[in-house]
Order: sequence, then structure tokens, then C-alpha cells
Amino acid sequence: MLHNPFKIVEMFEEEIAHYSGAKYAVATTSCTDSLWMTCVYENVKDKEVIIPKKTYISVPQSIIHAGGKVIFEDLEWSGIYQLKPFPIYDAAKRLTTGMYIEGTHMCLSFHIKKPIPIGKGGMILTDNENAYEWFLKARYEGRSFKDPNISYREDPVDIVGYNMYMTPEQAARGLWLMQHHPKEFPDQEEIPDYRDLTEYPLFKVDYD
Repeated sequence: MLHNPFKIVEMFEEEIAHYSGAKYAVATTSCTDSLWMTCVYENVKDKEVIIPKKTYISVPQSIIHAGGKVIFEDLEWSGIYQLKPFPIYDAAKRLTTGMYIEGTHMCLSFHIKKPIPIGKGGMILTDNENAYEWFLKARYEGRSFKDPNISYREDPVDIVGYNMYMTPEQAARGLWLMQHHPKEFPDQEEIPDYRDLTEYPLFKVDYD
């Protein structure tokens, strides 16, 4: 009998959750997809979402794809910032011990330039059980990812899902890298050197 290869994904999630201080962790394809899913869950549609005007370009695009209205703020940041007023944090550049903020969804990145450089992948940290269960199903095409008693063909899919789950190969590399990650990793204090997104025609905003 073959064992479930995705068990290693759960192991990686448990490792990151324990390290960060979060109750739950859900591995995904990228931080961008994590941000998009959290925006969908928090129902940002037709609502204003405030972010720094100097950040990675996929962040406002994720908000727009989720139906939100991007408002840019002239704010310097390092390591982490909130998608205000929602309990969503872009933590793509941070992975420190005990970093989790209670009552939030924190989105991590495992890009090659991030603290755990898998090359690709992301994660959502949360302490909300309902959100956790939704993220698990939403990332895996609406399937009951956590129930070993439900086969692929018998799964009663009841929500619209997405193909945004982390592969066992990526999780295995993440676990290996975590073995070499410092137990007390310092925060990255440098201010990211991003272009002002209001300069792009796509994001032109009238601040007057």
C-alpha cells in the first residue's frame, strides 16, 4: 500500500507553524496566491485595501483579482506590512521565531531570495479554524485534502477551489532547509527597494 506523499507537506506546515508560533499553516504555490486566497476569504470585493506604494507588483494585482480596490499609501516598511483594514499581512520577507500575530492571516514566501529559499512556494499562517479548513480545500480544487478516508473519485467537492497546493518535492526541500535555519533568526530590517507602483499605468491613482 502506498503512503500519501502529501504527508511531507503536512510535516513542513507543522514545522513552520511551530517555528512561527501560529496554530495552523497552509502551504501553497506562492505568497501571491496566498495573498489572493486570503483576500477572497476576507471578502475584499468592492472594498478599499490599503498597501504601501512601494511593494512587489503582484500584491495589488492579487487584491484586484479578488475584486478589491487598491489604495496606495506612502509608507516605508521592512519585513512585513498589513493589507489594511483586513487581518492580512504580507510577510514575504520575514521568517522569525514567534513572529505570528494573533488573529491574522500571514502570507509567507519561499522564493529563492527569501529566508527559506525553496525556489517557489508560499504559506498562510492563521489561528482561525474556519479559515484554515477553507484554505486547505480552496488550494486543492475544493477537495477534502485532510480526510484520508475519502478517495479521489468519491470526494464530495462543495466549494470552488483552485490549483494552488505545494508539491511534496517542494515541501521536502523546505523541511531540509529548515534543519539549517537558525532557531533564532533575526528580522530583516532593510527597507525593500521596490519601484513606486503608482508610476505604472495600471495603478494610476489621483492623490489630490
